[in-house]
Amino acid sequence: APSYLSARIGILPDILNTLYIVIATLLIVLPLGVGAAIYLTEYATNRRLIGAIEYAAETLSGIPSIIYGLVGMLFFCQFLNMKTSLLAGALTLVIMNLPTIMRTTQESYREGAFGLGAGKWRVIRTVVLPGCVDGVITGCILSVGRILGESAALLFTAGFAHALNDFFEGLSSAGATLTVALYVYAKEQGRFDVAFAIAAILMILTLLING
Repeated sequence: APSYLSARIGILPDILNTLYIVIATLLIVLPLGVGAAIYLTEYATNRRLIGAIEYAAETLSGIPSIIYGLVGMLFFCQFLNMKTSLLAGALTLVIMNLPTIMRTTQESYREGAFGLGAGKWRVIRTVVLPGCVDGVITGCILSVGRILGESAALLFTAGFAHALNDFFEGLSSAGATLTVALYVYAKEQGRFDVAFAIAAILMILTLLING
C-alpha cells in the first residue's frame, strides 16, 4: 500500500483508519448491545443474574481507557494472535462502548408499549424495536464521540502505522487514528502544526456528530 513520505505529511490514512474503526466497532457493538438489552428486559428471569450483568456493565463504563488498552493488547493482540491491528482496537472499543449501547436501548425500551395477542418476538420486532430507534441512535452518537476521542486504548492495540489501505486490509493491519496521530505528531515528533490541524478536524467532526 502507498505510504506518505516524511517530506510530505498527509492525514488521509488517519482519517480512513478512524472511519474504519468507527464502522467496525458499531457493526459489532450494536447487535451485542441491543441484543443484551432485549435479553435483560424480556427474557432473563434470574434477578440476581440481571443485577450482576447490569452491575458489571456499569463498572465497565467507569474503567480508565488505558486499562482497556492494556487488556486489549494482552487478550486480542497476543492471546488471540491478532497482532497490532485496527480490528484489535475495534474489539477493545466494543467492550468500552457496550454499556452505553445497552443503557440507551434499555431506557428507550421501557417506553415501548406491548401489543395484545401477538407472540413476544413479533411484538419486540414490530412494536418495541422501532420504538427503541431513538435510544439506539443516541447510543451510536455517544459511542462515535468516544471512539473519535479515544487514544489510550488504541495506542497499544491499533498501533501507529501510516499507510493507505482498503477496509478489509486496513482492519488486519496496524493503523493510527486521528487522535493517535495527533499524539504521535505532538509528543514524539514535535510537529505541532500538524497536531493542531488534526485537532481542528477532530473538533469539526465532533461538532458535526453532535449537530
